[in-house]
Amino acid sequence: MVTNLNSRDVEPASDLARRLGLSFSNLSLLTRSLTHRSYVNEHPDALEDNERLEFLGDAVLDFIVGAWVYHRFPEMPEGDLTKMRSALVRNDQLAVFARHLDLGRAIRLGRGESSSGGHLRDTLLGSVFEALIGALYLESGLGAVEAFVDPMLEDARESILDEIHDPKSQFQEWAQAQKLGTPRYKMVSSSGPDHAKQFIVEVELVGETRGRGTGPSKAAAEHAAAQAALNNLGVN
Repeated sequence: MVTNLNSRDVEPASDLARRLGLSFSNLSLLTRSLTHRSYVNEHPDALEDNERLEFLGDAVLDFIVGAWVYHRFPEMPEGDLTKMRSALVRNDQLAVFARHLDLGRAIRLGRGESSSGGHLRDTLLGSVFEALIGALYLESGLGAVEAFVDPMLEDARESILDEIHDPKSQFQEWAQAQKLGTPRYKMVSSSGPDHAKQFIVEVELVGETRGRGTGPSKAAAEHAAAQAALNNLGVN
């Protein structure tokens, strides 16, 4: 049964658990992981939001992803291990995982957050994913979290490997080696709805535009601009 809440259908925790193949003897724990503070503010019967579970899930993910990277890439140097772990646990990547699981439909929000599309925003989705991990850890332990997360890490592996060879760092290192100072990134424009925005960024060096990039976030657009600058300058 799906209940109607604040003009959008919200998937009950029991349905989410069934859909994701998760076993929760304590469904209130799973429900809490999906409860935003805006919902608690409007519903006195909801005793707690998901922020404490988010804190726990963040710590659990940091450990599990660090261990996964360590074992998955035995020849990778420490610096790249750190970059890869950071890329896999940052909020926008966690939001990708949350969208893959379609968590947005199960998030309990207050009226304002719901009407403004909060369940589609990266910041909120990433936080709910962390809270879900915290709840799963309390319910079933570290092994269950590893089994749940590992397939997602494998799916993200190639794109993150490409990303950790960071074009922004490469461009900055090249510019400093040439004694040209530090590149400056300038957002040219953004367009589209909150859940599908596109950003355009230009990068300047010594007052000249050296590259332009487009991406679904400002950070992604900056990376694309740096890569374009490297390509334009013939820097490998």
